[in-house]
Parts: sequence; C-alpha cells; structure tokens
Amino acid sequence: MKGIVFAVLGGFFIMLQGVANARISAGIGTWQAAALTQLTGFVAALAMLLASRDAGWRELKRVKPLYLIGGAFGAVVIFSSVQAIRQNGATMTTSVLLIAQLGLTFVIDGRGWFGVPKRRMKPPQLIGIGIMIAGVAILGLQ
Repeated sequence: MKGIVFAVLGGFFIMLQGVANARISAGIGTWQAAALTQLTGFVAALAMLLASRDAGWRELKRVKPLYLIGGAFGAVVIFSSVQAIRQNGATMTTSVLLIAQLGLTFVIDGRGWFGVPKRRMKPPQLIGIGIMIAGVAILGLQ
C-alpha cells in the first residue's frame, strides 16, 4: 500500500511540475525553466538528504557510470513535457506520457535491461495498453 501512495504522490507532483514549468517557460524560455527546475530540485533533494542524515556517499563509487546520467534525463523530460503541454494541454500530454512510459517499460522488462529480471508480457498487459491507447485516441477527438 505504501508503494501505491508514493506512486500517486509521484504522479501528482510530475503533473504539477509540468504545468508549473509550462507557465515558467512562457516567461523565461523552456531551457531556462528546465535549468531552474533542476536547480530547485537539487536544492530540495540535498536539503532532504541532509535532514535525513543518511549520507551514504561511499556507495556512489559502486554505481555504474551509465546510471549517473539519470539526472540529465530530467532536463529532456522537462523540455519535452513543457512543449507537449503547450501544444496538447495537460490531459493529453499526461495520457501520452503514461503510454510512452509503459511502452518502454515493456521493452525494459522483456529484455531485462538495467538489471531488472526479464518478464514476458502476457495478453492482459498487452490488452491493457491497447485500451489505454484507445482511450487517448478518444481523448484526442474534437
């Protein structure tokens, strides 16, 4: 249950961040908004780390260098989301983002990338994403 609560919170904050970034970028530019967002996110995460007193910096050496660029993906996420929200609105953007995330996770799970156990997608999962795609198509009807 705790994982579901965190997932809901994450979803809420991703959307709030996207809308806020779209508003910020209208005044200062998209890459500037992405940089500002990454900076404020770093400051907030650092403050939470220091408050938790859980400084496991020695373990950083064991992280594969490829995974250290994960934070840089955030800049692309912000830029893409801002552009999509401006052009498609928040609802359509969120719907397409979810389908894109699920599509890539199917590939990651199916191939065992990034050290996750390989999992075959079964008909229920494929039907589920098909229904989501149909839902987005219906949302896009005007």
